[in-house]
Amino acid sequence: MALLSVQQIGSPSTPTYTAVAASDTIAADPAGLILHVKNAGGSVDTVTLTDPGTTPSGSAATNPTFTVPATTGDRMYRLSSSLANSSGIITVAHSFTTSVTCAVFRA
Repeated sequence: MALLSVQQIGSPSTPTYTAVAASDTIAADPAGLILHVKNAGGSVDTVTLTDPGTTPSGSAATNPTFTVPATTGDRMYRLSSSLANSSGIITVAHSFTTSVTCAVFRA
């Protein structure tokens, strides 16, 4: 598990992408963040965001997921600070990690 660095994007910018792990973490930002995942590997990557919250009746929340297609897959997801746990950390899990990279940007 790695804590991913948040990048500030200006004009012009050259973002830095890093290899994903099966589970990565991100320090939440009240203004929101953008997670950008690129998949050059041969399988679909299902990305799962851990939602630490509960429903109004006290049940565990549903973890949001999205898929990044194989080979040339490219997806962006806006991360709300509501996904952060009590320590202010957002947890992101990947089902496939070979040739998958990501970057996190301030929204």
